[in-house]
Amino acid sequence: MAKITKPLTNTEVKQAKARDKEYNLSDGDGLQLRVKPSGSKLWLFNYQRPINKKKANLSLGKYPALSLADARKLREQARSLLANDISII
Repeated sequence: MAKITKPLTNTEVKQAKARDKEYNLSDGDGLQLRVKPSGSKLWLFNYQRPINKKKANLSLGKYPALSLADARKLREQARSLLANDISII
């Protein structure tokens, strides 16, 4: 049974603090915010390549230059390409 992920809020993203090791906050459907020890925050989209079914990551951009809403839009665009078996890399 798949784990249900609660979508992130703007407050959670803004208040995510750096730790000793990098960590990810999941928004669901493959979208993650990676928080690095330096304090930088990066949006990632995790997916399976349509050709060979291997897992891959797509970097979408840095927060706050790319907001949560914009990252979600990019995730949906990437998911629609993958649904049509179009490779996004």
